[in-house]
Amino acid sequence: MTSEEKNLEDFFLVWLDATVNNLKMNIDAQQQLRKCIRNPQTFDDVNKCELYIRFVPVDHRVVLIVSDTLGQEIVPRIHQLQQVSSIYLYDTKQEAKEEWTKDYVKIKDVIKELDVLIAQIQMDHSRRGIKKVDEPLVFNIFNMSSTSEQSTTGLNGQFVHSQLLIDCLLRMKAIPTDKDELISLSEKQFKDNKTELTIFHEFQENYSPDRALWWYTRESFLYRQLNKALRVQNIDSLFIFRFFIRDIEKQLEEHRCSSPMRVFRGQLMSNDEVGVLKNSVGQLISMNSFLSTSIDRRLALSFLYSSTASNNIQRVLFEIDIDPRSEGTRPFANITSLSYFPGEDEVLLMLGSVFRLISIEHNDRGIWILRLTLCSNSDPDLQAVFDHMKDEYGNGETTLLSVGIILPRMGKYDNAEKYYRRLLKEIPSDHEDIGACYHNLGNLFDDKGDYETSLSWHYKALETMMRTLSPIDSRIGTSHNSIAAVAAKM
Repeated sequence: MTSEEKNLEDFFLVWLDATVNNLKMNIDAQQQLRKCIRNPQTFDDVNKCELYIRFVPVDHRVVLIVSDTLGQEIVPRIHQLQQVSSIYLYDTKQEAKEEWTKDYVKIKDVIKELDVLIAQIQMDHSRRGIKKVDEPLVFNIFNMSSTSEQSTTGLNGQFVHSQLLIDCLLRMKAIPTDKDELISLSEKQFKDNKTELTIFHEFQENYSPDRALWWYTRESFLYRQLNKALRVQNIDSLFIFRFFIRDIEKQLEEHRCSSPMRVFRGQLMSNDEVGVLKNSVGQLISMNSFLSTSIDRRLALSFLYSSTASNNIQRVLFEIDIDPRSEGTRPFANITSLSYFPGEDEVLLMLGSVFRLISIEHNDRGIWILRLTLCSNSDPDLQAVFDHMKDEYGNGETTLLSVGIILPRMGKYDNAEKYYRRLLKEIPSDHEDIGACYHNLGNLFDDKGDYETSLSWHYKALETMMRTLSPIDSRIGTSHNSIAAVAAKM
């Protein structure tokens, strides 16, 4: 399995018990948990368990099952870690001493029945949408005070490149094999998970674009893998999911809300994230994921109050004003009638939506209240960004060449090379993009400092362009200049 196929889930189940791999009932419990959780990790040593948990990225969720005895040893050591979401004490001997647990808010329960434990783990694994307040929310800030030279570098560069990538994927032509790529990846991921395989085969047989939101809101590999890929910017996974993202956008556009409204989302955020937002009032914020919200403020607050805050985790409520009359906003819709879970009054905002942060206040109940408005691409502060996108890529269909151009600007050189090479395999040898692809590969290796390989690609680009273009085409001159520039560095 390739590195791109690994770690597409962001939910880690860890079980620490001296007899976890010895007692038959514990081994049987592991088998039952594998029906809904991919590869639960078991430990009988506290130090090894702690080391494993500490190496889990902070944008993942760890649920720990631990015996009372070992819990008293490990919980004080890992409780403050951001990636630790929930802790359950499992003690069939009914000897767990609950007194010491009161100091640790992430300990959800002391459980003595295996069926109860499994049911609770399944519930933790399945929470989604507006209920999933502990799911990391990845965003980029566009700082309007930056100079024009900084507009596509640093933090602003992350904002711009994220918008470019989303736009590129959405405008790429759909091909019949798009779905096959996702099926191939997912089949490898869940070959040992009967529950997910059942859903997977249903998706394989029954998926249609007009049911994209139904599939997105269903508890399955699609929701978890797509949102994980969006948070960590897994380019290969996002490329595979491009048809699904496009289908969701189309459904949101078709069912776009018709009147202005205010929507709400509860969210757990780190102190550092809250600090960034406090310093970003008046700035623009883009979301690197679909944003699930509720039209019911009390419902959003109820999910927030039932979550666990700590010294380094804060409760945050987003209050977002959205107006469908503003032209150029990314689509949003009340998906109640389209969701797998009808009746939740959920409004889903499109991936890449941009907001202006109006204010942030700390109320008397310990919750940070963020007020935002949804922005359109005609917003004066956004206009330059979208004009830049049009200048670079136009308004038409994008290709693998477009993806390859964006990725080096995001620092993803290896990904860019892979897509250029894929393009060379997929298009005819006399295609007009061949010369541009060779030229871009030359620039790519120039940026990486591999000047010999860079020159090789640039010579191939020049030979191709001289054979396929008019002698007075400016691209031939550009190719000569690139060869001279690289040669001068050797």
